[in-house]
Amino acid sequence: MSHAPINFADKLALFSEHWSPKVIAEMNDYQFKLVKLQGEFVWHDHPDTDEVFIVLSGEMHIAFQERTAHLKAGDMLVVPKGAEHKPYAEQECQVLIIEPKGVVNTGDADSALTAQNDVWI
Repeated sequence: MSHAPINFADKLALFSEHWSPKVIAEMNDYQFKLVKLQGEFVWHDHPDTDEVFIVLSGEMHIAFQERTAHLKAGDMLVVPKGAEHKPYAEQECQVLIIEPKGVVNTGDADSALTAQNDVWI
């Protein structure tokens, strides 16, 4: 393990695609992933784990069946395991996601937005 600091802006500058999380660190069995969001994602859930969204810049929404959460820079939201949700962002939004290693971004949903897993930058 490296003892060097990780700069979010430097890492975010290394990619431009949306909805494709990139791993920047691991802690125990958890991964820290940076992702750029824009547009609509798919309805999905993660039946075995919670998922954390921390907005670094921009604004996003996470729709649930019963409500929609609005997040802006500096906000964090924990999506409970099993909760069906759909993230979306009108303009590009940069997010840090924390979740266990091996979690697929679309859960079990079959989607063209399913990203390759465990991609490090």
